[in-house]
Amino acid sequence: MSKINIAVVDYGMGNLRSVSQALEHVAPGKNIVVTSQPDEVASAERVVFPGQGAMPDCIRELDARGLRNAVIDAAKHKPFLGICIGLQMLFEYSEEGAVPGLGLFKGNVKRFASATMVDAHGEKLKVPHMGWNQVYQAQAHPLWCGIEDGARFYYVHSYYVQPEDEAVIAGFSNYPGRFSCAIAKNNLFAVQFHPEKSAQAGLQLLSNFVNWTPN
Repeated sequence: MSKINIAVVDYGMGNLRSVSQALEHVAPGKNIVVTSQPDEVASAERVVFPGQGAMPDCIRELDARGLRNAVIDAAKHKPFLGICIGLQMLFEYSEEGAVPGLGLFKGNVKRFASATMVDAHGEKLKVPHMGWNQVYQAQAHPLWCGIEDGARFYYVHSYYVQPEDEAVIAGFSNYPGRFSCAIAKNNLFAVQFHPEKSAQAGLQLLSNFVNWTPN
């Protein structure tokens, strides 16, 4: 079997086709495999961990396919990109279904509080947070290369991560208050927005990931 350059983790809960197509667009010479096999995740050079849906379902399906340990190991040791629920699952606990996550980062996943969802004009904001929003870079990082601070990315979510250690926050958006939308540590980068649905800025981030060599 040829070397897997990028494994996209398939646990039955993500929009995997759009993720894999976006990766193929920015890395046409790479072997990109959508896989539910732990050994393929373990052998891949890079791992993308996407997800959509409810956190309890995602954790259940990840475990049902025996992928938990392979994902945790990849997140610790190789270039790793989490997307949407693939960010939230890295934390200790989610308010969505009161379920524990993978515990790679200390902190919780919280729901947007309905009482505070009012914009500057007094208009009620909807949950889920859906559509385009600006992303502000909280720290310099290779995955932000070529992306303007304040560039717009596409979101679909009702929950957001709240890390205990603010040093891991790589980006934030406002809805209406500030929330963490990107985290980074060592070989790992994870985002709440969907780069595969975010036009040129999203493709640039994916291209940066494909070419990223963590220190």
